Amino acid sequence: MLLATIGLLEDDDIDLVEAGIALSLADNSRADGERLRRLVTEWAVALQREAAPATAPATAKARALHLASLIGGKSGLTGDTQDYDNPLNADLVAVATRGLGLPISLSILYVALARRVGWRADALALPGHVLVAVHGGGESALVDPFDHGISVTQARAADIAAQAGGSAVAGGFPAMSNRQMLVRMVSNQASRARLNGDINRAQALYERLTIIAPDQAGLWWERARLEQRLGRLPAARASLTAMLETTHDRLAGDRIRTMLATLARSEN
Repeated sequence: MLLATIGLLEDDDIDLVEAGIALSLADNSRADGERLRRLVTEWAVALQREAAPATAPATAKARALHLASLIGGKSGLTGDTQDYDNPLNADLVAVATRGLGLPISLSILYVALARRVGWRADALALPGHVLVAVHGGGESALVDPFDHGISVTQARAADIAAQAGGSAVAGGFPAMSNRQMLVRMVSNQASRARLNGDINRAQALYERLTIIAPDQAGLWWERARLEQRLGRLPAARASLTAMLETTHDRLAGDRIRTMLATLARSEN
């Protein structure tokens, strides 16, 4: 799958594994995407064998336990607590190879595997963290992929949010769409690049983000700002123009036109 293809797909048509491989290859042309494909297929076969339905439908807790036992237990994938900011933690192929990752990258693997065997699962956006909700039998069960897939109560989820300065919302935490998951994973890399002063890397990542999520105007704004800082004024103008075509916010439109006028003066 090409990155440009992701941006053209409807959200439900995005294959998280294939999209993750495409993002990995964008950084490393030698990334072993085939290994990740084989691993997820092997997981799916094992999951279907171990969780074969008996007389009663599988409960959410049972499904969550099977997922966690396979990914966090037997395969040993968990959070990188020693080197959290390592860019490889947000690279899906590298995560599967190293066995370490960020909450979002690990959650993508849990969700992708669950859906591969026909289960419903969602990555939940908490402030500063991501949990996975597994559904079944009319209920939901929460797991924390960053901590070996341990079971998490709603109260514990609220505590995690509170520790990051957030709070629980009515009805629970929002489930991320496929595109939102991918954007959050790449945004993690972009934020760290900016904090480290690597503007070229940050700009390249925001360019990638606008390719996979072309309708998210805020991504175009950040890309344009970085292009401006790098002195790439024609590129910044093109990004702002693209943003102008995607936003329906009048104030945002005015801000874009102001910045376009500033760029025009800088080029003269």
